[in-house]
Amino acid sequence: VQLQASGGGLVQDGGSLRLSCAHSGSSSSLNHMGWYRQAPGKQRELVAAISSGSRGSTDYRDSVKGRFTISRDNAKNMMYLQMNSLKPEDTAVYYCNAGGALRGFWGQGTLVTVSS
Repeated sequence: VQLQASGGGLVQDGGSLRLSCAHSGSSSSLNHMGWYRQAPGKQRELVAAISSGSRGSTDYRDSVKGRFTISRDNAKNMMYLQMNSLKPEDTAVYYCNAGGALRGFWGQGTLVTVSS
């Protein structure tokens, strides 16, 4: 499985960005995908997760609920993270993941910087 994240950048407080993750390969790990982030000096944390299927279940960390939306398009082998109302504390390198943090697959990170 290969994952390629894109869409990061510099945005002002309150702005929006959409991250994309293109995936290739075949593995049961793709049934459960998610976005993680790691801010400088902090541990990597799960931001949002989504399972496969036409109505993939989703889960979000509390601090992004109502602001971020995770989605996937299985026909296009893509996963997305729509981020609205961004805050400076959202600044981090964002990683897409398939199969969980312990034994899953990782894409390279994409940097999101939110200026105040």
